[in-house]
Amino acid sequence: MGSDRALTAAARRPGHREASEAPDAAEDAVADLFRDHHLSLVRLALLLTGDRAGAEDVVQDVYARLHRRAARGPGRLPAAPPELLAYARASVLNACRTLLRRRALARGLVQAPQPVWSAESDAMLADDRRRVLQALVGLPVRQREAIVLRYYLDLSEAEIAAAMGVRAGTVKSTISRGLDALRRRYEEER
Repeated sequence: MGSDRALTAAARRPGHREASEAPDAAEDAVADLFRDHHLSLVRLALLLTGDRAGAEDVVQDVYARLHRRAARGPGRLPAAPPELLAYARASVLNACRTLLRRRALARGLVQAPQPVWSAESDAMLADDRRRVLQALVGLPVRQREAIVLRYYLDLSEAEIAAAMGVRAGTVKSTISRGLDALRRRYEEER
């Protein structure tokens, strides 16, 4: 009897939803985002962190936060799917930065993450592609982020600027310096 009163009181609270109610539009949008873009977001995180398990954890944490925000009600997340995808990319980028900072603190020094290549990965990757990825990992973090967002995700300078929290001019110069450094590192691998 006491539990019936608690359920009735909870049902009268504003914003309370019964478990049997259908999820709202924001939760549907997050589910659609997961279905359509999960793999690309994991790949983005992998390119930024160099660690598959870490990349999967980062993206899972981002989706958990998105789901919690969507469950709180309308207006907590961007409404349009392209805006939600941009928001998710920026969240993954920020979460990767946080992960890399934590790793650097744990090691006691700042250095770029080194990917761990399995025998299966080496067999699947061509030598040229592996050299590019190795050179990419050796770049400073901001240059690597800008290049990955531009050439892997094919984002515009404005979208990259929004994701990184910088101006479009900064994106141009960062990509230019990153490509020069990438070219030098690639040539050194020969």
